[in-house]
Amino acid sequence: MSLAGRCVAVTRPIAQAEGLVKAIESEGGTVLRFPVFEIAAVDPPTDLEAACRDLDTFDLAFFVSANAVAHAVDFVRQRRSWPSQLAVATVGKASEAALNSRGFPTVIAPSEGFDSEAVLRLPAFQVEAVAGKQVVIFRGDGGRELLAEALLARGAAVRLVTAYHRRRPDGDPAPLVAAAQAGVLDALLLTSSEGVRNLRAMVGARDWAVFAPIFVVVPHPRIAEAARAAGLDRVVTCGPGNEAIVATLVTHLGCKGGAASVKIGP
Repeated sequence: MSLAGRCVAVTRPIAQAEGLVKAIESEGGTVLRFPVFEIAAVDPPTDLEAACRDLDTFDLAFFVSANAVAHAVDFVRQRRSWPSQLAVATVGKASEAALNSRGFPTVIAPSEGFDSEAVLRLPAFQVEAVAGKQVVIFRGDGGRELLAEALLARGAAVRLVTAYHRRRPDGDPAPLVAAAQAGVLDALLLTSSEGVRNLRAMVGARDWAVFAPIFVVVPHPRIAEAARAAGLDRVVTCGPGNEAIVATLVTHLGCKGGAASVKIGP
């Protein structure tokens, strides 16, 4: 097993972490679960209810993540059918798979790039395709405004709908810090720039320096920049998806011997 004897901290929310945890453990690795996000439904769902009522007026629905798919599509389908003319688009294989699993065989999504810039290069997002069109973007709290701003500049009308909330959990970082201090922690996975900030806030200034020498895996150069700016020195960009993450861990960590799975945090 390629990751035998290696310990990896996975910081995804609990519900989104299991696939990656199993992939790491299948290579013999030990997993520390320390989520730096909690995903919660919007309450009251005022924007979602309004978008649901107006769904027939939109030409394109864009989902920023698999969480946006789950919270928006499931919300809509509990109340009405999805309009046959309303095309769906997203970014990232997990989000595309989430749409496929909910009965959308045709999904507009980049085959590579996996960010707003890649989406905006697609033919379906060029001026001639979006000018005069109504676009709804389902997302979490805030996030990058690049896609919405570019669509507006290209002549589309855009509605931003908050489909779910992201919150920083109250997890106790002591076991994670202790693993790093003891030299047990071999790698740390961070999947968003906000996650970098949340982890730093959860750990606190006193103990943050212990993570500086830890091998950090991130799926995008923008997250790598945030990690380095936060003082993490050994950052590697692996690309999106569990397969790419595990392949990067195997390449950089090799094999050390023995494994188990440990759960920490909420």
